[in-house]
Amino acid sequence: MLQDVFSTASMFVADHYVVCFAVLVAVAAVSMVSRRKHSMTDAPSLLAVNNRISDTGTKAQIYTKLHATGGGTETDRTEHCQEMVNQYYDMATDFYEFGWGESFHFAPRNPNESFRESLTRHEHFLALQMGIRAGDRVLDMGCGVGGPMREISGFTGASVIGINNNAYQVARGNAKNRRLGLDKQCNLVKGDFMNLPFEAESFDHAYGIEATCHAPDRTKCFAQVFKALKPGGHFCVYEWVSTDKYDASNPRHVELMHGIEVGNGLPTITGAAGVTDALRNAGFVVEEVNDLAVGPERPHIEWYAPLEAKWSLSNFKATKLGIWLTSKMVTVMETLRLAPKGTAKMHEHLCTGAETLVGAAQLGIFTPMLFVKATKPARS
Repeated sequence: MLQDVFSTASMFVADHYVVCFAVLVAVAAVSMVSRRKHSMTDAPSLLAVNNRISDTGTKAQIYTKLHATGGGTETDRTEHCQEMVNQYYDMATDFYEFGWGESFHFAPRNPNESFRESLTRHEHFLALQMGIRAGDRVLDMGCGVGGPMREISGFTGASVIGINNNAYQVARGNAKNRRLGLDKQCNLVKGDFMNLPFEAESFDHAYGIEATCHAPDRTKCFAQVFKALKPGGHFCVYEWVSTDKYDASNPRHVELMHGIEVGNGLPTITGAAGVTDALRNAGFVVEEVNDLAVGPERPHIEWYAPLEAKWSLSNFKATKLGIWLTSKMVTVMETLRLAPKGTAKMHEHLCTGAETLVGAAQLGIFTPMLFVKATKPARS
């Protein structure tokens, strides 16, 4: 999900570098006003982005220390997973919305559809696989600001309750629900998906979209879903995993996987078996496993296409020159206090992450869309 954050700065300046530098000082006063008026329902302006966080620099330093680049280990990231993920999304949420939208995930894209349409189709696919019906109560594991929740609820007529441990995202998502008049059907609850605050057997179905990859222990996480589901309920997930082509003895493979972890707030990346074994250990029956990024029906436009470095209008920002220019812009904005301290460092991490996502995908060693359908056995 690096492009969503990377795009925050780069999408705005990709075609206007010279103009941006010329007007930067002139817009400073306006930006100070816009930052004070940061709405909880609308995507923020570039100049308002993440200004609410006064200690972004400290958060960025702590986040870096949990990864190998800052001397951290997998154990450090696992033991401090909740803190690490919260810091990541505190810093990145507004960037995500500005550059990507309200649905924080990738999707395969057909040549006859827009980027937004591809995300919607990807969400509808989950709803269809679960067989959600009007009136069902559905759990969204790691719901972000509720983009998929609102889409799936509207598509099916179900009530969707999302669990999210990031207070800012919860407040933002619920504000959006109220503004759209969806607060009777959609609700974000602050809580840890490793310890769900819901009654047993209170949901008809559940799903997770590129979210349970943040779990420090998938078996424990999935066991919580199993407990919350009614017998016969389906649990469908899109998971970030390494593929069978990943070679842990290959330094380049290891480097790419670590870059993905740093750029996306992950404790570690497992293979497909790590997901399916965890589901079975939690009590589920695994019915389908399919990497939607590969196969004979693979779309012509790869999920990582927006991240690729190409000399085109839309992808120039991902080239080395585009990254360098954007980095300079972000640094100037941070110096002039138009962006909070630590933004440039976070941008550096995220650009590395974007590059490693593309590299890993092109080598076929990583996918963000392993689709798994599991079912809680019905009572006999």
